[in-house]
Amino acid sequence: MNPSFAQPIAIISDIHGNLEALDAVLHDIHSRNIGTIYCLGDIVGYGANPRECVDRCRGFQLCLLGNHDNGALFDPDGFSSGAERAIFWTRRQLEDINQPEVKERWEFLVRLPRTHRAGNFMFVHGSPRSPLNEYVFPEDIYNQRKIERIFSFIQRYCFQGHTHVPGIFTENCRFYSPDEIGGVYELGERKLMVNVGSVGQPRDGDPRSCYVTLQDNAIRFHRVPYNVQAACEKILAIAELDEFFGKRLLEGK
Repeated sequence: MNPSFAQPIAIISDIHGNLEALDAVLHDIHSRNIGTIYCLGDIVGYGANPRECVDRCRGFQLCLLGNHDNGALFDPDGFSSGAERAIFWTRRQLEDINQPEVKERWEFLVRLPRTHRAGNFMFVHGSPRSPLNEYVFPEDIYNQRKIERIFSFIQRYCFQGHTHVPGIFTENCRFYSPDEIGGVYELGERKLMVNVGSVGQPRDGDPRSCYVTLQDNAIRFHRVPYNVQAACEKILAIAELDEFFGKRLLEGK
């Protein structure tokens, strides 16, 4: 394994202001005695606790910029009307001068990088070709040109989020869901692209949070139950947040 990862690391993504989910995942990570956490972006957006989630992430060893984080910092572009309203509401929460550590949160967010490399390992939010915005869905394996072009940017292994659908992409246009591989995939000589799933907005039909660990040349997917109902009710109580963002949590879609 790359010497940068002699110790296990946890890789999470797409928290989306869901504090209940994030705290459950962090508890699970710590129960495994893992001290290094990488976050692949989208700390905020959709959820009811952007400030608290940003504060948790400020203690991680790496955090990347996601498209919703970028939207909160600047004018959102390419969002649905509901997502855009959520972004503007999120921005107001982060700008509230009556809250402590406002400056520290903004300084943390504006300094987030879009990519990170460590030897053969690359970390992005969207894709290696377009780190902030490009979606790579499981069905894209049928678009050989797209997959080949994306893999041309990968040296060996790339970890991503953004779609909220966990799994393994191979350079020969195959996709493996965590269930298909028993939740474990061994690193080899061939290129891989790994979607780590979502902490706060799972969309693969499983409402439990998802993240991965990297240890002993193996990627392991983990599902973590959390108080989905509480997270949903928080969103429903905020008029500026579309109720759909809460209700979809109940089904993981």
